[in-house]
Amino acid sequence: MADAAAAASTKPPSRAARRLRALLSEPKVIFGGGFILILIILAIFAPYIAPKDPLEQDLMSGTLPPAWLNGSDPGFLLGTDDLGRDVLSRAIFGTRVALTVAFVAAGLAALIGTLLGLFAGWYGGWIDKVISRLVDIWMAFPPVLLSILLVAVFGSGVHSVIAAIVIIDWTRFCRVIRSETQAQAQMDYVTAARTIGFSRAKILFSEILPNVAPVLIALVSLEMGIAVIVEAILSFVGLSVSSDTPTWGGMIAEGRQIIYDGWWVLVAPLIALFATVLAFNQLGDGLRRALDPVMRR
Repeated sequence: MADAAAAASTKPPSRAARRLRALLSEPKVIFGGGFILILIILAIFAPYIAPKDPLEQDLMSGTLPPAWLNGSDPGFLLGTDDLGRDVLSRAIFGTRVALTVAFVAAGLAALIGTLLGLFAGWYGGWIDKVISRLVDIWMAFPPVLLSILLVAVFGSGVHSVIAAIVIIDWTRFCRVIRSETQAQAQMDYVTAARTIGFSRAKILFSEILPNVAPVLIALVSLEMGIAVIVEAILSFVGLSVSSDTPTWGGMIAEGRQIIYDGWWVLVAPLIALFATVLAFNQLGDGLRRALDPVMRR
């Protein structure tokens, strides 16, 4: 009885437990993921967290400095813009657009690019040639200019921004996953699966896909940061959501016009944008290190 209990106590941890332990031991995952979690909370509960209505104007309180500078109003922690709108509240509400575009666009681009990359890398032949040539043609266009063109054609709005990012950035996933799939196809476990009698589709989705998942997860995190930048660029040039919706890119465009009278209007969204992109990049790098057994050695 004692021997059985001892054997049970020395049972090795499950695969999920080992991965969770690896994630929690990676500082980049903790800090990057923690910051993204805070942003998600801000985006969901923005109406309750923001101290003011982000659209409320008070021309008598225009360009008030942040609370720690002379001539400020304690009610406006990060000051106001030229229309008297609270900068902090607008920055908080700006997380909604940024994260919506980041998660949806990155998810759809990953889905399309991963499927095409898996098919190209595994089946090869004419399938690989067609997909590879399509990727080469697609990547010949400058991504920022193409995104501006697509949004101009589709019209402004979050859906147009997401569609533009997906249409452009699926190639990033396709190329990387295709290369990883080709490398995994040469592994011994694939040969063993063929010997057992697994179909090609089953080998692809039940054997190869889980082994390229660490790379895919890291790519998705990096793509989220890129999507945030693209949305900010489109908002900056007025091709994202309507001007009534607070966005970081729109705030940067507004702050640029009054930089000498209200530099804080420009600095606040710039810091939020920089910190968010950095957090996504750190999270992606940390996930890659934690989930990839080769990099953990």
